[in-house]
Amino acid sequence: MRRVLILGAGGREHAIAWKISKSKLLEKLFCAPGNPGTSQIAHNLAIDIKDFQAIKQCVLDNNIDMIIVGPEEPLVNGLQDFFLNDAQLKHIIFIGPGSHGAMLEGSKDFAKTFMIKHGIPTAQYNSFNIESLEEGYKYLENINSPYVLKADGLAAGKGVLILDNLKEAKQELSQMLNGKFGKAGNRVVIEEFLSGIELSLFVLTDGNNYMILPEAKDYKRIGEGDTGLNTGGMGAVSPVPFANSAFMKKAEENIIIPTIEGLKQDNINYIGFIFIGLMNCNGNPYVIEYNVRMGDPETEAVMPRIKSDLLSHLIAAGTGKLAQEKLETDPRTALTMVLVSKGYPSSFQKGYSIEIGSKLKNTTLFHSGTKLQDNTLITNGGRVFALTTMSNTILEGREIIYELAKEVNYKGKQCRKDIGLDLIEK
Repeated sequence: MRRVLILGAGGREHAIAWKISKSKLLEKLFCAPGNPGTSQIAHNLAIDIKDFQAIKQCVLDNNIDMIIVGPEEPLVNGLQDFFLNDAQLKHIIFIGPGSHGAMLEGSKDFAKTFMIKHGIPTAQYNSFNIESLEEGYKYLENINSPYVLKADGLAAGKGVLILDNLKEAKQELSQMLNGKFGKAGNRVVIEEFLSGIELSLFVLTDGNNYMILPEAKDYKRIGEGDTGLNTGGMGAVSPVPFANSAFMKKAEENIIIPTIEGLKQDNINYIGFIFIGLMNCNGNPYVIEYNVRMGDPETEAVMPRIKSDLLSHLIAAGTGKLAQEKLETDPRTALTMVLVSKGYPSSFQKGYSIEIGSKLKNTTLFHSGTKLQDNTLITNGGRVFALTTMSNTILEGREIIYELAKEVNYKGKQCRKDIGLDLIEK
């Protein structure tokens, strides 16, 4: 029996907590800091996940023997290394890589170098700093538009720009290298534009073996038809119709296996999730990016499709026995729609009271940006809820989810009306 701590406060962490709460191997579940949704299935702990000493004290006080890190920042900042180097913590199962492995997400340049070194299909690229700005301009002049500029470090999902105009691309490169995204933009990766359909792959690894979790497609832009500003994600669908056995075989042979083998060759001890953002270019997968944790809102679509015991899989990953585990998945379609605050992803208001109708069960409504104030549930973020439904088809799921969405009400509620439509049309 395990006492498990999940770090994070969003819809991803709520979905993971919801799934783990069903395990027969669970003794007690904690979330830090969690949210009003996780409080219904776990014990929330009011700690700052940037404070490693506070996390240590929380782990010791509650006799926790497994920790699952939801967001990327604590991993990039070395939380796993902190645990391994502490005599009181090193025995605890830790799901998430050390700071070296977390560089796959923490540095775009590191990730691209890793891919090229290990023969993993990805877009051609070069990287530049302020001293090589003029070389960056020349590089832009010699590639075709659209121009893809990526801040090297973590930029809260805002550090990727896709621009059609050369003059604008040069201006943005200069601004990025001069502090537009802070330290994250001290180096900028410029890469060729890949045309195709995106797909999110999720892999759990114990450092030697791997388990491929259900794939998903997310919807990043705020507006219908993928228009407007990028967001943290407006919805997701799993499974993805074009990810057939032939495509997934290519992804496994050309990307997943070389990634796991590359980590071993580079002496990177990696235990945890690898999120591989792919582009399907005429039936061939190319890596856009790595993340070192599960995605959001894809997790809210992936978790309901896992029928086997996720906690059992995680224990096996943490103890080097993942090869003994067998993943069971629900063949039905999970469709996730994110309800956001008016104005998101730009400026928006918080603090509006929320009403949830009786037709909704907690298992389908994952909290992302909510909090309790004087026993009243209020909005507390740009993305407020992720609503997930299971059905036989995307079309059926759409019909159900837009009816269920009417059960959630707060001032300024907005959502995309076209989640999954592109997959039906294809």
